[in-house]
Amino acid sequence: MLNDLVDKRKTILAESEQHKNRRNELNALASKCARERNELNNQTRQFVEEAQKHKELRDSSNKDVSDLKDQRNVLNEQANVLFEELEEYKKEHGNIKKGQVKDIQRQIEFLEFKQQTEAMSSDKERELVEKIKHMKSQVREQEAELEQNKEIRSKLQEARDLRKQASDLHIKVTESAELAQTHHDLMVDCYRKADKSREEADAKHRAFVEAQESADAEHKAFIECQKELRDYDKVISGMRTKTKKVKTVKENKTVRLEAEKIFNSFKSGEKLTTDDLLLLQRSKLI
Repeated sequence: MLNDLVDKRKTILAESEQHKNRRNELNALASKCARERNELNNQTRQFVEEAQKHKELRDSSNKDVSDLKDQRNVLNEQANVLFEELEEYKKEHGNIKKGQVKDIQRQIEFLEFKQQTEAMSSDKERELVEKIKHMKSQVREQEAELEQNKEIRSKLQEARDLRKQASDLHIKVTESAELAQTHHDLMVDCYRKADKSREEADAKHRAFVEAQESADAEHKAFIECQKELRDYDKVISGMRTKTKKVKTVKENKTVRLEAEKIFNSFKSGEKLTTDDLLLLQRSKLI
């Protein structure tokens, strides 16, 4: 029975080592998952912060677009007023139809805006540029008639300057709009990256929880094995102690019988050896 218990103890000890090793492996895996999860969370935070910066820059550029448009529109309106006055003068002093210069100028503005904002083939853009050039030539021809009058020439120059300022502002509007779109695209890209790294972080967290729970289960099994080992040790130790006592009693009984036999021989007059005397002393017969 003692041997059976010893064999069972060896089996439990082997199971205990397996649970301990598996627990340590799972704890290492959980730590790795937690570390990678934290790195991904930091990465997500950085992407969100970068996206927020691009959002602020986009909004700032959009505000610039709005402000520049307002300034451009004011200049165009001022120029239009002057051109209308010039057209009235033409009507009174020439054969030019009312509103003709103004209409052409507005068409030019529309076509220039179309050129700057719409994607088109090289041939199509070349055709558009030629059309704008022709229309501007028409305006210059009609305005040349007005330059004969000094007052009109001054007013025409003022109108041209206002239109030039408006055109310069329109270029800035386009640049700011493009910059706003660039920051918008970068913002969207950063948010997309943040979503991806957040999903990866969530997956790592799930793996961490799963590994940690499995490690806890292995640790619990290890503790149970340790408890069983202590129980086996108590039983085995008790049985060994009992066996030792029984053996000692048997040995003492055997020694006692041998000593009594030697003592009886001594009383009969036989001589004793040194070993006989030691045996009698151990048995307390002398």
